[in-house]
Amino acid sequence: MRTCISLILGATLVAGSAITAAQTTAQWPRFRGPNSNPIAENANLPVSWSKTENVEWVADVPGVGWSSPVVWGDRVFLTAATADKPMKPPSQGVDFSNEYLAELRKQGLSAAEANKKLYERDREMPDEIVISLMLYCYDLESGKQLWAREMYTGRPGGGRHSKNSFASETPTTDGERVYVYLTDYGLFAYDFTGKPMWTTPLKAHATTRDWGTGASAALHKDRLFVLNDNEEQSFVAAFDTRTGKELWRTPRTVQPTRKSGWSTPFVWEHRARTELVTLGPGVTISYSLDGAELWRMNRMGGYAIQSPFAWNDVLYVTSGAGGDDNRPIVAIRAGGSGDITPPAAETSNEYVAWYDRAAGGTYLPTPVIYRNALFVLNDKGIFSRRNPETGERIYQSRVAPGAAAFTASPWAYNGHVFVLSEEGDTFVIDASEGNREYRLVRTNSLDDFSMATPAIVGDRLLIRTQHHLYSIRNHR
Repeated sequence: MRTCISLILGATLVAGSAITAAQTTAQWPRFRGPNSNPIAENANLPVSWSKTENVEWVADVPGVGWSSPVVWGDRVFLTAATADKPMKPPSQGVDFSNEYLAELRKQGLSAAEANKKLYERDREMPDEIVISLMLYCYDLESGKQLWAREMYTGRPGGGRHSKNSFASETPTTDGERVYVYLTDYGLFAYDFTGKPMWTTPLKAHATTRDWGTGASAALHKDRLFVLNDNEEQSFVAAFDTRTGKELWRTPRTVQPTRKSGWSTPFVWEHRARTELVTLGPGVTISYSLDGAELWRMNRMGGYAIQSPFAWNDVLYVTSGAGGDDNRPIVAIRAGGSGDITPPAAETSNEYVAWYDRAAGGTYLPTPVIYRNALFVLNDKGIFSRRNPETGERIYQSRVAPGAAAFTASPWAYNGHVFVLSEEGDTFVIDASEGNREYRLVRTNSLDDFSMATPAIVGDRLLIRTQHHLYSIRNHR
């Protein structure tokens, strides 16, 4: 089974079909951008690049981390983990656990012995390493590292899969402070000079199979919202951005057989109200901003990694894994209350516009809506275009021959959708309105392992790879 930990994996505005001002200036304040739908329009944004072409600057990023870059003004923020020895590197694409176990059994190992070796190969455990969790600040114009702050040092609070990192959560910012939610350690706030403003420690909880953590915080006005789906007691909570004080905490009940999740919550502002939407194993639950449950939608997939997002007052949620027969994608209308799940034989109701259970959803990347089309990429490189109002599939195609490992979410601008493979190749796909056939425009290669979703800031594209942060910009 493909490991589900590349979670890349937090203020949101009203999501709609229009491009917001924040997406065309130097503000990208959270994971997947202001609306959790990474789109923009700027004629100067680059469509082609390489390790040398249209590279404005490239900065070294010490350590290992899969958080996305966030930007406000001339500041870029990233998290990473450094360690007292080399950390286990990620493997590309699917996890060949079954093949590895079969080979070990052929060597005469018992099932218990083989599984122990698999754990040793794929996990990094607290007794094996000492880490430092870092927040880095870079200058947007030059790529120079302006400051670095250590948020934690010591043994990890829990294990991680080698495909994950100890710093996969993406920071968020309101333009005055940058906030970092590190699930097993706490919440941290700094001003833009790197001065610590407050720290709120949090208890570590076990995750399934020691896969680690990755859900980022969501920011709305003076509140930070965090989602923690774990093997002990899942919860959603709110914190005061000025003090770090916990304002409320609501326990969660999700799927009984799978409890851990890695999805970043979404603050959904629509004409009826503002609510906090969360994706967990088997269920999507929405809360008021005071922590009261508003509605829930069952029949979701068992793995919760993708982030909810909205377009034209409709919410889109997808979940599941490649090997599951339940990989749904659902479009939910605003204003729901109670259990809005359609009966097993139905795919819509008053609040569910449409629901595709078997083959619509994804495992790792979150879809994007752009120019009245829903673009869906799964982790194995199958790309489809859908009608966001009806769910109708317009086309489906493999991104490119041999392209079969994707974690980063797609993004879009200037008539194109971009999908970044783990090999560091970005495939540029025609997103013209009315186009009913898949067309690959070009491929841009950085030749470095990549799992973080990029940031779009003005006429720049910021791409984080395993070792570097690139500012991609058309030469003038």
